[in-house]
Amino acid sequence: MRVLAFCVALIVSSAGIARAADPLEINLILPLTGVGAFVGAEQQQAAKAAQSAINATGGINGRPVSLVISDDQSNPQVAVQLIQGMRAKHVPLILGPSWAASCGAALALNDTDGPVTYCLSNAIRPQPGSYVFSGLFSTNDMLIASMRYFRSRGLKRVAYIVANDATGQDAERAIENALAQPENKDFVVVDREHFATTDLSVAAQMSKIKAANPQVLIAWAAGTPGGTLLHAAYDAGLDIPTLTSPANLNFQQLKETWAAYLPTHLVFPGSVAAVPSAASGRAWASMVSLFTKSLGPGVKPDQVYASGWDPIMIAFEALRKLGPDPTAAQVRDRIAQMKNFVGVYGVYDFAAVPQRGLSASSVIMVAWDKTTGSWSPVSKPGGGAL
Repeated sequence: MRVLAFCVALIVSSAGIARAADPLEINLILPLTGVGAFVGAEQQQAAKAAQSAINATGGINGRPVSLVISDDQSNPQVAVQLIQGMRAKHVPLILGPSWAASCGAALALNDTDGPVTYCLSNAIRPQPGSYVFSGLFSTNDMLIASMRYFRSRGLKRVAYIVANDATGQDAERAIENALAQPENKDFVVVDREHFATTDLSVAAQMSKIKAANPQVLIAWAAGTPGGTLLHAAYDAGLDIPTLTSPANLNFQQLKETWAAYLPTHLVFPGSVAAVPSAASGRAWASMVSLFTKSLGPGVKPDQVYASGWDPIMIAFEALRKLGPDPTAAQVRDRIAQMKNFVGVYGVYDFAAVPQRGLSASSVIMVAWDKTTGSWSPVSKPGGGAL
């Protein structure tokens, strides 16, 4: 079956028919070990699926793509070493890293002079026109859509707990920014708490939150620290609508690892990556179908897989248009000019949303149903009530 929009462009390469050629190597930095390994594993699988999809249709102008994957160990110091090695080789493009602190290190290194670095995390804020791009929706946009969702349900007393690391600081800024919007003037923050990602218990913070009598808990952390927060809320008897990071939209984690202590109403600022049926329009639905089929049978798509798919497909499309041996400036400018690129997360417009391409209008609130062990959309794109 023919795939629409981008998929058609992907299939019809400028070379016409795939020909034997040296592989085009593209560097990808992922957290395959360390605290971010649960993210890196899915992103690696999605990246390889994207590579296979590209190569099955002729590669990039007849050249097969070969992703060269490096492990930054979820450590920004290691990420810096890897990036400096790639800079020394004058590569025009680096995909990744994907852990927030590693992305911050990449931003500091490559912001003004390249190589182009397409971070797979949303927790950085590159300047328009820079050489660094950020995946997913911004944390600001996720929280704006989330507050719109809670407002539609009449829930206005909010408490939050975030980590004291780069991801937590980004989340706290986004929460406060969302609540400062005029439409959210009726919201009240009843408690603000912080914790270290290495903390084994946050019982004291959760006790304070419960005493403040919130209607909504924002427990923003990914992976093991996210589980620590949800477990503490359960132990405190705090079963209220709870918002957590979309990095936790992981089927195995929710259904197996955390199942015993999840709240009744757990929501995420998500996308059609987790709920493919929510894709509207044939082009969007076709890209989501290509994504899910490329991952292979037995894989339940989620937000993390898609974070390893869209940026890579965008980079591939830019390289396909540029031809052999582009400069970093050419790659940057090509991505910056892309409009109407249909990805899994939505339709990208880098002219309207520099360095990211997506806005709050593509965010879909997703809820986990612990009784059925599945998730479903609970909002329209943008967070409005269904």
